[in-house]
Amino acid sequence: MTFAQSNWNQPFEDCGLKGSTTIYDYQKKQWLSSDIEDSQDQTLPASTFKLVNTLIALDTRAVENEDEIIPWIDDYDTVKYGHRPNIYHSMSMKEAFRLSAGWAYIELAKKIGKPKYKEYLTAIGYGNVDLSIDGDDFWNFGDFGISPANQIEILIGIYEESLPFSEQSFQTLKEMMIEEKTDNYIIRAKTGWTREGGKDTGWWVGYLETSDNVYFFATRLIKDRSENNPNFGSCRKTITKEILKQLGVL
Repeated sequence: MTFAQSNWNQPFEDCGLKGSTTIYDYQKKQWLSSDIEDSQDQTLPASTFKLVNTLIALDTRAVENEDEIIPWIDDYDTVKYGHRPNIYHSMSMKEAFRLSAGWAYIELAKKIGKPKYKEYLTAIGYGNVDLSIDGDDFWNFGDFGISPANQIEILIGIYEESLPFSEQSFQTLKEMMIEEKTDNYIIRAKTGWTREGGKDTGWWVGYLETSDNVYFFATRLIKDRSENNPNFGSCRKTITKEILKQLGVL
């Protein structure tokens, strides 16, 4: 894996945030990163784990399909996860993915079990496979970690459908991942945000499909929770899109 360093500091400075964006040009087989060292550093994946979690849930039949309803649990920890009334109801996996309703995927995780997760994560080369935390939400808390570069490797496996999942599962996930669709491009992606260890860790990972190429991206922002920055959430996408524009592909 060879990286080229790019001077993409300005979008981060404009947001007043530290982090990195890593890009993989599929046709050129070229890696680019604003911070090569950071691109190799592992942190919790937060809700970006819903990409692989969806495939595993479908493959293990934790849900039959994306429209199966997951019953509301009625004992949500609003201190731990924040107050989000818009997700406090029974919903399909498709809606849980779109709203990033963590409780629904935790319910699926209880069905799947950590031994099965370890099998899948080891097989696909996802992160450090450290699921030792006492609890089911290992992607938001604990020592589980994945690097931005590894996120992209997984995304390439999703795009190529080369990971050990069914064609139907890939098609379901890819449809769920669509965030933007125009005449010129499609963006399939997932955000993530966890507040573990006194820090906010925010992600936006996915890929941009154009008529003649695919550009995979992984942006991760990290700040101390004591540091107030109301743009933290939106800047995950703002920074990524600015860099894609600098590349002339968006």
